[in-house]
Amino acid sequence: MQKLKLGMVGGGQGALIGGVHRIAARIDGQWELVAGALSSDPARAHASAAELGLDPARSYADFAEMAKAEAARPDGIDAVAIVTPNHMHAPAAIAFLEAGIHVICDKPLAATMAQAEAIAAAAAASGKRFILTHNYSAYPLIRQAREMVAAGDLGEIRLVHVEYVQDWLAEETSGKQADWRTDPARSGAGGCIGDIGTHAHNLAAFVSGLEIDRLSADLDAFVPGRRVDDNVHVMLRYKGGAKGMLWASQVAVGNGNALRLRIHGTRAGLDWAQEDPNQMRFARFGEPTQILTRGGAGATAAGLAHLRTPGGHPEGYLEAFATLYAEAAALIRGGAAEALPGIGEGLAGMRFIAACLRSSEEDAAWTAL
Repeated sequence: MQKLKLGMVGGGQGALIGGVHRIAARIDGQWELVAGALSSDPARAHASAAELGLDPARSYADFAEMAKAEAARPDGIDAVAIVTPNHMHAPAAIAFLEAGIHVICDKPLAATMAQAEAIAAAAAASGKRFILTHNYSAYPLIRQAREMVAAGDLGEIRLVHVEYVQDWLAEETSGKQADWRTDPARSGAGGCIGDIGTHAHNLAAFVSGLEIDRLSADLDAFVPGRRVDDNVHVMLRYKGGAKGMLWASQVAVGNGNALRLRIHGTRAGLDWAQEDPNQMRFARFGEPTQILTRGGAGATAAGLAHLRTPGGHPEGYLEAFATLYAEAAALIRGGAAEALPGIGEGLAGMRFIAACLRSSEEDAAWTAL
């Protein structure tokens, strides 16, 4: 099968997530990076393109030029990956959608709700695919957990507890990655809640299938002078009566990328942690706890769908990203990808951020989404 042609906006020298996207796109051999506007600095953009071996004619000084030129080429890109700071998601995504090019965008959807709604409108008008890279939803055991919940293995869901805690912003920090994430003009009004809180929110919704009705959020900026939140505690009330808690922090000293999900129903509970993603605890009430392994005994069809290494060999972050790229390729070629996050999940994340900000401003008042 011929590879799909991928372009990239952002992700040049000094960037973090662009390299992750490029690795993920290559893993299953379905994508080839052929074009890019890799930096807002034209010199850095061209130097980055040269490092990656791109044709100089397809290294662009800005994304608008790239969208127009690639749309006009007979061998133009099939999709663009947008891996910029949040405030640039909307202008770039809209430019490519209006040019008739599919979009793969890093999360959160945008910096503001107005920008998010503009992306949604452009996607609807274009008829092109829009994929949001909530990569944690693509871990094999997370896909299995979602299938188990939907099958009723846990019974009626009562409790959802999700946390994503880091420590890298525990002190005043400078550098490319920290600077834009702590600048509300580029990150949006939400700091930690937008950067990793949306991952926690998406993971809980993806596995549980539940929709938040109201929330009570307490957002803090513990580092003096910081203009966005760096720690978040949220109480959740779900439609249907289940209750939940979400904790996201970038100042929790001693933690790297500690994303953990626990769901408890009337019959059973499960517990999964991203830093040990090849095992999941599953316990039926009154029975010994089971340790389910990626692709091991008891694996569901969803849990087996995208295995790349034999049991006992670790598989995680990059492979989960690769699954999203493989499913995006299938979707663009006309197939189906029910679990692939898109505009709906992006808008839900933005509504979650907005509700948390409103609640916290009103002393953690219960706030409807």
